[in-house]
Formats: sequence, C-alpha cells, structure tokens
Amino acid sequence: MMTDPTRFVEIERKFDVDAGTSVPSWADVPGVASVSAGEERHLDALYLDTDDLALARAGVALRRRTGGPDEGWHIKGPLVDGGRVELGWPLGSDDSVPEGVAAEIAQWTTAPLEPLARIVNHRTAYELLDADGGVLAEFVDDHVRTTDLRAGDEREWHEWEIELGAAAPADKAAFFDAVARAALAAGAREASHASKLARALGR
Repeated sequence: MMTDPTRFVEIERKFDVDAGTSVPSWADVPGVASVSAGEERHLDALYLDTDDLALARAGVALRRRTGGPDEGWHIKGPLVDGGRVELGWPLGSDDSVPEGVAAEIAQWTTAPLEPLARIVNHRTAYELLDADGGVLAEFVDDHVRTTDLRAGDEREWHEWEIELGAAAPADKAAFFDAVARAALAAGAREASHASKLARALGR
C-alpha cells in the first residue's frame, strides 16, 4: 500500500557567503523577537534523474536524504509564484524508489532513474521567532560538498538559506527585503545558482 506523502510549499532565499563569515544579526528584521540556538545537522542526499535529465528539464528534483528532521525521499516540484511544492516519504527499508515516489514522478517520466549527484551538507539551523514563539522563518548556515556522479566533478562551498515558516508575515516581500539587507550587511552575496543541485552540476 502506498504511503501518502507530506506536502508543503517551500519559499526561500539563498545567499553565497565565504567560509567563516559570522551569521547575520536579525535585530532589524521586522517581527523577529528572538532567535533559537543553532541545531547541528549532517545531511547526505543522493539525487536521481533519467539518462536524458527529464526531471531537471521539467524543473523537478528527486532525492533520497538521510539526516535532519525530514529525512526521507523528497520530490521538489517546479518553481511557481516564488515557491516549490515539496513532497516527502519515509526512507523505507532499502535504497529502492518507493512506489508512491515512482507514481508521483510518472507525470514527468517513467524512464529508469540513475544516480545524478551526491550532496553532503553540514548544516546549522536557527529559527527566527516572533513575540509569541511562532516560527517566522528558518535560517540555515550550510557547508556543502558535492559530487557530480556522471562527470566526476567535486565542488565545495558555503551558503545561507532562509525559508519561511508557519508564522511567516503576510507581507513576504518586505520580510525577505529586510532579510536580504541583514545578510548582505553581514558579508553575503546574492546566490549564484538557483539550487544546490544546479551548482553541483555546474549549471
């Protein structure tokens, strides 16, 4: 029997940053009353696609990731109105693609899937909280190492991401503008790639 996936819409901003850069101060971001202590996570993800990159061409990413509170199989859908729908399934007892995952990606391809890239990420995660303790956003400080499993290329970099949470403000654009000002003031740069996978593949 197929397991129903978890579902949420991912809305985030990314920034490139030099290794060792101190995390931003969020004191001037409207609504942020406090920031949680950093939580260390080790994430190891294997990305899959067809030989002709049918998923990538559709703007879709499929991965199997261990580590973190949401470890499992994930499908990230195409970017629509600034967000991507992410579906998640449990890891399962082996590395084979779960039935529910295969059924979901059939709308884009039914061709065999092959390893595309491995992304290993040492992450420190922080929650930006409002006065009531609601999560406005999650900020993550990522040290990333990747391998393009087809070309054999290895890459390493440091980046920041901030993703809206359940208590995100109604004016998301103004919130992200304030976040960007804080991040850039701390030494960050606008992201050079749309995703870790794109950077891992040199796109």
